[in-house]
Amino acid sequence: MEIDAGVAANYDELPLWSAPFGQLLLEHVPLRRGQTIVDVGAGTGFLTVELAQRSGAGRVVAVDPWGDAMEVLRRKVEFLKLRNVDVVVGDASELDLDDGSVDVVVSNLGINNFDNADVVLRECHRVLRPGGRLLISTNLVGHMAEFYDVFGEVLDRLGQDRKPLDEHVNHRATVAGTLALLESAGFTATVAGRDTFTQRYVDGTALFNHYFIRLGFLDGWQTVAGDEVLVAVEEELNRRGGVTLTIPAACFEGVKP
Repeated sequence: MEIDAGVAANYDELPLWSAPFGQLLLEHVPLRRGQTIVDVGAGTGFLTVELAQRSGAGRVVAVDPWGDAMEVLRRKVEFLKLRNVDVVVGDASELDLDDGSVDVVVSNLGINNFDNADVVLRECHRVLRPGGRLLISTNLVGHMAEFYDVFGEVLDRLGQDRKPLDEHVNHRATVAGTLALLESAGFTATVAGRDTFTQRYVDGTALFNHYFIRLGFLDGWQTVAGDEVLVAVEEELNRRGGVTLTIPAACFEGVKP
């Protein structure tokens, strides 16, 4: 998906979705001076900047094909005078790093959402040293259940097929599926931590008009049902009053044997 350049320029107005996942991940990243850390799917660098400042890393390599976002990160790095950050516009399926040259790889809401996640994970495995660690954060199946329950009720009321909605909901990561994905790439995998957070909206209109919802979720909802159904969902949420969405989060750790 091509993303408008203006999104990158304003992306730091949208951290409340990614920040809880990033915070969970940061709780489990090993902190030792002199490490080489790679941030896969770095975006505008929320996690990169924190790791560069918190971890004492000798080098943090931020990798993302989103050039506009990488330019934002470059400006941050220059402003903060961070000397230990390399900003790389590129695909993480082909990292320009030697075998066994990296201590830690992180990805906040990244790798497991890639179309080529298996390829990227094998590449992460290649560049990690023996004993090196991969940490990824993700939302899980069951997120926003309150919204999807209403969505399903509206589909039933209108006599429409719920199968596309079920498929959309169930494509989210599961604990078992993510562990299997890591293990298939050669890692010894565990769940490092889990958490749940909520997002509250005054009503359905506020939810549908929220910029990040429109950026990250609306297209997917429109593939499930047309605008007429979504209007009905919004109206039903408005009728019920305040909207609270529950977001389950998990951090997974893979260790290279």
